Amino acid sequence: MAKILCVLSAIVFVVKTDDVSEFNATITAVNITLNSTVNRTIAFKTPVFSLFSTTTTTKANKTVLGKKNMRKRNVDVKRIDQDEDGKHETKNGTADVKKETDCPPLGLKSLRVDDSQFQASSYLRMGLGPHRARLNIQSGIEDGDMYDGAWCAKYEDQYQWLQVDALRPTLFTGVILQGRNSIWSWDWVETYKVQLSNDSETWKTCMNGTEEAVFVGSRNEPETPYLALFPQPAVARWIRINPQTWYWNGTICLRAEVLGCPLPDPDNVWQHLSEKLSGSKDNLDFRHHNYKEMRKLMKAVNEDCPRITRIYTIGKSYTGLKLYAMEISDNPGKHELGEPEFRYVAGMHGNEVVGRELVLNLMQYICREFRRGNPRIVRLVTSTRIHLLPSMNPDGYETAFERGSELAGWALGRYSYEWVDMNHNFPDLNNIMWDAKENDTETVKTANHYIPIPEYYTKEDAFVTPETRAVISWMQDIPFVLSANLHGGELVVTYPFDCTRDWAPQENTPTADDSFFRWLAMVYASTNLVMANPDRRICHSEDFQQHNNIINGGAWHTVPGSMNDFSYMHTNCFEVTVELSCDKFPHASELPTEWENNKESLLVYMEQVHRGIKGVVRDKMTKKGIADAIVKVEDLDHDIRSAADGDYWRLLNPGEYKVTVWAEGYFPSMRRCSVGTEARPTICDFILIKTPRQRMNEILAKGGRLPQDLQLKLRAMRLRKLRVSTKAINQRRERSRKARGTRSARAPRPLTPLA
Repeated sequence: MAKILCVLSAIVFVVKTDDVSEFNATITAVNITLNSTVNRTIAFKTPVFSLFSTTTTTKANKTVLGKKNMRKRNVDVKRIDQDEDGKHETKNGTADVKKETDCPPLGLKSLRVDDSQFQASSYLRMGLGPHRARLNIQSGIEDGDMYDGAWCAKYEDQYQWLQVDALRPTLFTGVILQGRNSIWSWDWVETYKVQLSNDSETWKTCMNGTEEAVFVGSRNEPETPYLALFPQPAVARWIRINPQTWYWNGTICLRAEVLGCPLPDPDNVWQHLSEKLSGSKDNLDFRHHNYKEMRKLMKAVNEDCPRITRIYTIGKSYTGLKLYAMEISDNPGKHELGEPEFRYVAGMHGNEVVGRELVLNLMQYICREFRRGNPRIVRLVTSTRIHLLPSMNPDGYETAFERGSELAGWALGRYSYEWVDMNHNFPDLNNIMWDAKENDTETVKTANHYIPIPEYYTKEDAFVTPETRAVISWMQDIPFVLSANLHGGELVVTYPFDCTRDWAPQENTPTADDSFFRWLAMVYASTNLVMANPDRRICHSEDFQQHNNIINGGAWHTVPGSMNDFSYMHTNCFEVTVELSCDKFPHASELPTEWENNKESLLVYMEQVHRGIKGVVRDKMTKKGIADAIVKVEDLDHDIRSAADGDYWRLLNPGEYKVTVWAEGYFPSMRRCSVGTEARPTICDFILIKTPRQRMNEILAKGGRLPQDLQLKLRAMRLRKLRVSTKAINQRRERSRKARGTRSARAPRPLTPLA
């Protein structure tokens, strides 16, 4: 033990970020996996302040300013952001943490640090307890509940502290701080000190030269994260944040993240082995990819698997960045008859990056496993046309990426370049349909599918982002059957409708296919390793486990103009939203775990595109497919239409269904279709017969003569119509005659005068 402690005090740390963590206490070089995404080796020779090698300790807070003075006068000790060399300035988010320090976050934001590892000198109430001191944690709607947005001290003095137990020796390098998240209150810490300990009883204050270091926290508002790097990295187990000053009209409240490199615990020889087994066994490119790196990765996948992949663009962002998509199929570039089309869309909100990286990982995984002959992947690729759009909002992502995973905050990069939330930017077809249905009559019914886009939305001056226009055009060009919209910031799967009727803020608003949407949501949620864990901590303020981690979008909160609702009402495609992670922008070191949490869910959800019925609607005479044939399932008030080649797909739960198909100019056709429990579709083909009038119109349009058999059919049809109309006229006349007779019988007879 003593030998290890002495080595740590004079160690030179060598960081190689693309290898598994290795440590040897008998040598002075330590390879630590700090960030598996940066393919470089960094060595820093900053003297390491090690509490393990010191024999003297000091109590925290030697000098305490009076409460009256602490908010008014400047602190005498030298602040970190005032250093002349600029190496230890407090950062306000101009670069990724990995560019500022070589140690990753401890895991307060990502929930890797358990609630039990927090302690505080005091707290205002349980909802503002130390466990709420997590960077970017969001409060509930109301202040005063169990889910407020920070740790807040009960007392306003310099004796208050927030403490985190790292559970093992850790090389601490910095702290990130932000204020309280609240609609009603503004509270933040402006300056603070940091103390470290090995036993949680004696503490040593972080020093800046010969003076106690004072770090700058939040400035002027509570949401922006600020990074403060220590003048010297320090090895300890416990760390304390000790507020010195705070917003003059608020109180001591903060949310935090701690940067630190976990070191092997000399008392736990099995720890190193268990860490090697964690993460992911898949050798994928686990790092954050900006626009340039994303293109490189997609190109590399295409070069590795040219036979099954194709890269194409669906449009451009406001700043001109291309919206790249990858198609994965055994015949890329072509729609194959009867093969369903599937899509994953990620990055609608640019700062919700887990979906983006999962989609890029999925490309690599499918390519690699297909080449290896994995039966499941081969079956999926040969039976499905898969489309992957990793970044719908590349402008927003680049903004968030420039700040970095820990410094982007909660909302930076969420919106488009024009400051538009794209999940509210699609046409609101829900209210158009609901308003029209109120005027339905027995003879006139509002369509329940393929609701047209309103004219105002298509105008050039309509406030519609180019990204939204591109996705709508994409939806109209390809007959998608199933999709998922990948988001972040929570752990839940939502399904349509997202928009509520009558603008209610929260109301369960089911579709006609509610049971199948619930199935889709449950398929993803039940196979997600985190969602399926009954012991997991809630992300922010809502406990979705009571709903089995699925919820109707409107029952959560109303979202008019969502992509899910538009996809369902304007196309044949069923779509859900997956909130993948509590942390919108996790550190790159978390990405292997995120992949493992979602890998099975991503695959099994794609396989659901093969549930229900499918078939081809053909013309009896020509045997050609009929486009835009309407497929109606009895008792389900939502129809779908056949694609250009006449093929269709109708997602359904197991059961017996009466299906009717009709098209303009054809007689309708009905048959019963049975759907089993297996994840493969039931084939239900339809043959439609043209009406004689349709045949006549087609022949006359070509300038041809009507064949004799068609002339006879037309003559017979006209004769039948004549007989039916004559019968109707006679019946109407008979009813009229009887009505006159009844009135004359009831009329009083005139009186005869007496003689």
